[in-house]
Amino acid sequence: MSASKLILTQEVTGLGSAGDTVEVKGGYARNYLLPRGLAIKATRGAEKQIAGLRRARAARDVATLDEAKQVAGQLSSLTVTVPAKAGNGGRLFGSITTADVVAAVTAAGGPALDRRRVELPSSIKSTGSHSVTVRVHPEVSATLAIEVVAA
Repeated sequence: MSASKLILTQEVTGLGSAGDTVEVKGGYARNYLLPRGLAIKATRGAEKQIAGLRRARAARDVATLDEAKQVAGQLSSLTVTVPAKAGNGGRLFGSITTADVVAAVTAAGGPALDRRRVELPSSIKSTGSHSVTVRVHPEVSATLAIEVVAA
């Protein structure tokens, strides 16, 4: 299978951030990245367009680094309660998703988050305390304590 050279349009965990040029296997590009709009094929025109995006991102990242540290501080001090349906013994019917965590943070008065920046350590399928990592900025991440309770 041949490799494809792509330019990422959004951040992809484990691969890179928007504007990065990456080389991935053809099937991954064809079946996942391109249909979801996460990347475009690397051409001269696309590289010029992405160069502008990189400059804008660099200016935005420098301006928001202090803000990202402030948001990380807010998240670290926040305790979030996530209600979920549970059976006997605290086992959930289903699991907690990143969207559930983002909704609970917003309900608890925390900052608005993008669900793609929330990283669950593994699937959360029981009640109790769990810790979740939130990538606020490429250089700043925060650990968020969530409490899953039976609803």
